[in-house]
Parts: sequence; structure tokens; C-alpha cells
Amino acid sequence: MQQGFIRFAGTASFLVLIFTIPALATELPSRKPGLWQVTTSIENSSAPVRVIQQCIDAGTDQMLQSNAGPFAPAACPAREVRSAANSVTIDSTCTVAGKTATAHAVATGSFDSAYTMTVTSQSEEIPGGKMVMTMEAKWLGACAADQKPGDIVMSNGMKINVPELQKSIISPALPPPK
Repeated sequence: MQQGFIRFAGTASFLVLIFTIPALATELPSRKPGLWQVTTSIENSSAPVRVIQQCIDAGTDQMLQSNAGPFAPAACPAREVRSAANSVTIDSTCTVAGKTATAHAVATGSFDSAYTMTVTSQSEEIPGGKMVMTMEAKWLGACAADQKPGDIVMSNGMKINVPELQKSIISPALPPPK
């Protein structure tokens, strides 16, 4: 049962991201290039906190913020964005698998050093109808010598490079990412 919930929480986290990410690339400020640590937690959940590190430059930051695959703008056509001095609020309405879902995202802080984004999603697909996910990001400094822009290091140590992964999906003849 717990493993099923953890699997659901991972899927739900993905759904929360697809609801908000299409809006983010054009509405959030660019992050400072370098190594960012992003900690993601889901409120009232037994799912483990996920910690990843992202090595970015201007191009990969834009790509990582807008990477929503088949769920990009067509799935989330309705959105309202409000910017204030130190925050951005995004309200989105999306359709996923024929079902309507909403997301309310608030990002606060500095995209040069540390920021927090809280996303509240509502959908009949989510147990209880609602989920709150918090992503806390902090800039760690320059990327490590063995990293390149687009590298994401998962909490289990697995490293993927998103641009290379996208190329391998588009062109299956390329070797898979390491």
C-alpha cells in the first residue's frame, strides 16, 4: 500500500509540474547559471522528499522550465500571471486525459540565489481532490568540472542530461544518456 502511494505521489508530482511548467518559461525570471539544488516535498504525504541538482546555463534553464512534452500549451491554454516585486503567481487550468485540473503556483525569492515555489493543484484525479507541492531551490555555485548544462543529478546519484535525452528520443540512433 505504501509503495502504491509513493508511486501515486511521484505521478501526482509530475502532474503538478505539467500543470504549471508551460507557464513558467515565459513568466519566471531566468535563474543564475550554475548548479542549483531543488528540494521537492508534498504536503500531508508519506512520499519521500526529492532532492535533485541541476547544472544550467541560460539555454538549458529556459528548456528545463518549459519542458512539458506533450502537455505543453495546448493542455493548459488558460492561465493568469501576476508579478509583484519579489514574487510571481500563476493560475492555470489544464485538461489532462480529458479531465480538468487547476494549479495555483506562487514563486517567491531571488532567482539569483534562492527561491520557493508552492503549487496547489486540484483535480478529481488526485486523492482528496487537492495536492500541495513545495519546491525550494538554492544556488550552490558553479557546476562541477564533470557537469555540463542540462545535467540533472537525482537523489540516488543517477545523472541524466536533458538535452541529450531529448535528442535520443527524437533520434533513436544516438546512444542513451549515461
